Amino acid sequence: MNPDILYTMEKTTLPKAEFLLGKDVTRIARNLLGKRIVVNSRGVERSGIIIETEAYAGIHDRASHAYGGRYTGRTQTMYRQGGTCYVYLCYGIHKLFNIVTGPEGRPDAVLIRGVLREREGKIVLGPGRTSRELGIELSHNGEELGGKIRLEEAPFNIPATWVLKGPRIGIDYAGRDKFLPYRFFIGPEKLKTLILTLNSINPKNHK
Repeated sequence: MNPDILYTMEKTTLPKAEFLLGKDVTRIARNLLGKRIVVNSRGVERSGIIIETEAYAGIHDRASHAYGGRYTGRTQTMYRQGGTCYVYLCYGIHKLFNIVTGPEGRPDAVLIRGVLREREGKIVLGPGRTSRELGIELSHNGEELGGKIRLEEAPFNIPATWVLKGPRIGIDYAGRDKFLPYRFFIGPEKLKTLILTLNSINPKNHK
């Protein structure tokens, strides 16, 4: 086992009120790293450890769908209470999965960009691929975490020294906000260590 990692073998579903209602979406995006996301879709349960996220800071963030207070049929989900799933279609092809954060009326959200599939030791990067791998559908939009999609504590905590950050990807339209360091991820070398860690502690497998 890696000495940098704090282990716990207890599987715990995260209480939404204690974790996702904070007002600092960048902090939440960073703290989602290492959490397990579990999706029940069409009777099949799949899971992965979150390894990459992006924060979108609502009405003040030019990269956000809700920038300037934009409220449409699509973005109305973002104005719901933290812990709501926001799933939308990108380029008519990719289903992108976000977790709304903050109190109701504050349209912040975190995009899930990458996961590590525990059972296979498979690294999945890119928000479209991540949603496809986990079986996330447009029908999940607007659902609250704790039902068909839930967050769990993984059997370890990700050390702060493992977390890298940088500009978000694919938001050239966002002007100066495209340079904000709102993407959080675990680097390639640490991902290898994480895979070895998962193999050594043998957590409960999901499909």
